[in-house]
Amino acid sequence: MNRTKVTFNQEKLQQSCEIARALAHPLRLRILEFIDQNRRINVNKIYNNLRIEQSITSQHLRILRLAGLVHAERDGKYIHYTLDYRALELAQKAIDNFCGRVAS
Repeated sequence: MNRTKVTFNQEKLQQSCEIARALAHPLRLRILEFIDQNRRINVNKIYNNLRIEQSITSQHLRILRLAGLVHAERDGKYIHYTLDYRALELAQKAIDNFCGRVAS
């Protein structure tokens, strides 16, 4: 059996962990789905429609934003959120690829 040296790029590993953490929470997945249905939506509509507290919604949006999965754009007193579809697609491919290798 061939042995390979195990090395990781710490920056990429940290970023991957943040993305996986962001996607691993059911409420954050609901928020992503809701943003996807509306394309661009402000935080007030997110927490009112999903019936979650504003502070909790903001905390989850912060995690999604730091993971690079959503974009926030200020428009006056409102902050509108959109999805970064490219980042979500790359995350899904990476997870599918990894899970496919582990299952084999």
